[in-house]
Amino acid sequence: MSQSILSVRHLGKTVLDSSGELEILRDISFEIPQGQSCAIVGASGSGKSTLLALLAGLDTPSRGQVRLAGTDLFNLNEDDRARLRARHVGFVFQNFQLLPHYTALENVMMPLELAGQRDARDRARQMLEHVGLGQRLSHLPRLLSGGEQQRVALARAFVTRPQLLLADEPTGSLDHATGQAVADLMFKLNQESGTTLVLVTHDMGLARRCNKILTLHAGALVEQTLAHHLAQEAVQAG
Repeated sequence: MSQSILSVRHLGKTVLDSSGELEILRDISFEIPQGQSCAIVGASGSGKSTLLALLAGLDTPSRGQVRLAGTDLFNLNEDDRARLRARHVGFVFQNFQLLPHYTALENVMMPLELAGQRDARDRARQMLEHVGLGQRLSHLPRLLSGGEQQRVALARAFVTRPQLLLADEPTGSLDHATGQAVADLMFKLNQESGTTLVLVTHDMGLARRCNKILTLHAGALVEQTLAHHLAQEAVQAG
């Protein structure tokens, strides 16, 4: 049995608004083994993005526990959580989050340089060549297409060889064909690196490519499905 890279126990998040307490997440529990892929799906407002932020330790829960690589995130202070993220976690966002005044190469070098890697330039160049952007090293983000920008973001996320990659709507701002190509690349890189992938998506086609699907409804985890079961059901229905 694979060891869990991510273990979530009775996670909840409550905030105060003008009408009183608002429960965003309630009693969420699941585990994701090392090297697996998991999609988090649900309607807008179901708590997907809040859950992803908690898994990263970017937000704090009202109750419950998240263990990342065996460490309880919320027994750490903010600085220690940031160090744990830097060692173990990569991120991909819907809007790319590239630094606009840095070239593609400099964007991919940045996490390596922050980690004190002396071969940052060579590793970043190799990674950009691997994602098909060897001819775009010196381009600023504004000179790249949306698909190319997301390839840079994927290169930046994977170049540190993270144990866990968190992706928030990674194809959400791309047209269908470009989104498919980016998804293909993301799963290819994930398989090559043995990284655990957790992605938030509205695209059930993308979700079904993962090993597991977590469905949220009104802040509750209402279903955990092994994706190949859904694929079998779709074939039978067809």
